[in-house]
Amino acid sequence: MSRVFHAQVGSALSRSRRPGPPPSSGAVASPSPRAAPAGGARPDGGIVAGYLAPHPPHLVYAENPPRNEPRSRGGWDVLRWGYQELRRRMAGRDRPDVLVVHAPHWITMVGHHVNCVADPRGVSVEPIFPNLFRYHYDFRTDVELAEAILGEADGLGLVTSALRDPGVRVDYATIGALHLVNPAWDIPVVSISANNNPYFYSDASLEEMETLGEATRRAVERTGRRAVLLASNSLSHLHWDTEPDLPEDMSREHPYNQHQYEWDMRLLDAVREGPSSRLRTLIGEHIEQTESETKAGSLTWLLSAMDWPDVAGDVLAYGTVIGTGNAVVEWMPHG
Repeated sequence: MSRVFHAQVGSALSRSRRPGPPPSSGAVASPSPRAAPAGGARPDGGIVAGYLAPHPPHLVYAENPPRNEPRSRGGWDVLRWGYQELRRRMAGRDRPDVLVVHAPHWITMVGHHVNCVADPRGVSVEPIFPNLFRYHYDFRTDVELAEAILGEADGLGLVTSALRDPGVRVDYATIGALHLVNPAWDIPVVSISANNNPYFYSDASLEEMETLGEATRRAVERTGRRAVLLASNSLSHLHWDTEPDLPEDMSREHPYNQHQYEWDMRLLDAVREGPSSRLRTLIGEHIEQTESETKAGSLTWLLSAMDWPDVAGDVLAYGTVIGTGNAVVEWMPHG
């Protein structure tokens, strides 16, 4: 039987696992949690929006972007329309300084890792659907904010580590969500790992994800960034184990079963009614009933970072992908 080993938390351990960058890298040194941001914080900085932004590779495949090698005949249109509306809303507001994404397929069994590579580039391949997702990425990391999140999380007692290997292959959940939200890739990024295994353990450490959310909020405010947060989770997560000859055959697409669908609707009804604090308990119940991918903690991290806003979420779209439930949802800050 697999076991989860929990390392003792504390700043000394985290710093020992987070060596500084070589002098030639130009990366910003890990800040003290109470250090002032370089250049001072912007008065309009803070978290400006948060989105549940699921990452099924089928959605990227269906769009036929030049960066993805496989070609499709479309499909999953309602979810893709939801992302189009998300992009329209982002374009209608002041441009964010950074997109911060927490994704379930960068799995780290010890500690919360943050990508501190300044210019990640390579090919991200979905291991189950390489016929759908072979995506060439090249983007910029907001290293200062990444380091600030590490510093704040360390100060709150979380085990942390900075990813500095320039040859790392970025996971498809991170790439998929970022493409669907911003296919131009013209906004810097911070990506955070999932400190659990969403495939084998029924309960995520959601309390710890609340702490990570608080650390993210503190870092965003301290650095003065205008940040949009992305929780790259599907909802119900039981799915088919065979693929039709034409992957985008929409006659084969429907919820895995009625039970999964009804629980997705129960969660989304609570999202639409608000306040978000209702989800603190309901997310755990939904995980138990549906094997929801929110067990990776991304949604809890996002809502905690937004201080559990007392507003309803706006469901922009819901649809299934290979039977799994997926929703594009927007939350705005309090008031």
